[in-house]
Amino acid sequence: MTRPAFYALRAGGWRDYVTLLHPPYTLWHLSYVAIGAALAPVLEARQLLWTLAAFALAMGVGAHTLDELQGRPLGTAIPSTLLWGLAVGSVAVAAAIGVGAALAWTLWLLPLVAFGVFIVAAYNLELFGGRFHGDGWFALAWGAFPVLTAYLAAAETLRLEALLAAGFAALLSLAQRRLSTPVRTLRRRTTSVAGTVERTDGTREPLTAESLLAAPEGALKALNASVIALAAALLILRLG
Repeated sequence: MTRPAFYALRAGGWRDYVTLLHPPYTLWHLSYVAIGAALAPVLEARQLLWTLAAFALAMGVGAHTLDELQGRPLGTAIPSTLLWGLAVGSVAVAAAIGVGAALAWTLWLLPLVAFGVFIVAAYNLELFGGRFHGDGWFALAWGAFPVLTAYLAAAETLRLEALLAAGFAALLSLAQRRLSTPVRTLRRRTTSVAGTVERTDGTREPLTAESLLAAPEGALKALNASVIALAAALLILRLG
């Protein structure tokens, strides 16, 4: 049986909870938080950690549990009531951290906190007829938004470098989405693959699910590792 994601563990028990967190993608988008904070003129570890905690809860736990409630794309056996509890609890705590950060650092964070709560629900529950579930919203919410929020939390203002970095994250998240969408379709909603690729030299190669997955998933893994490496390098530079 094809796994629902390349990082999915064997179904059952504690493994369902690990798979639910989408570890590579959660680390990818938390890296945007680190990049945004590292670009700020002043970086304090305390602010960075609180911002990372808020996004880990809202995106890593809340968003993914809501997504699993929409048709069980990962095939977990986690009870729906528990998924709802995890989603509501994690987003509520993340929002509380955001409000506390706004009161402590800058009130300009409050609109971003409100947007974060809204987009987690609207995107993952496909509210409003799925209007907020497209590629553009993914790029904005899972790419640009973490960078801008982390930079604002650290610098208490937004500057050109923050906007450019947000553009970088949005474009990279768009690439992620364009690669991952056909991969998800192949892994989760395809029962068989048939066909042959015929080369100009006359050789033939049978089409299989594995051959179709190899290139986009290889690209996703490479992009994931590169963003994490960039975030780590910036943090070492700023905090070392």
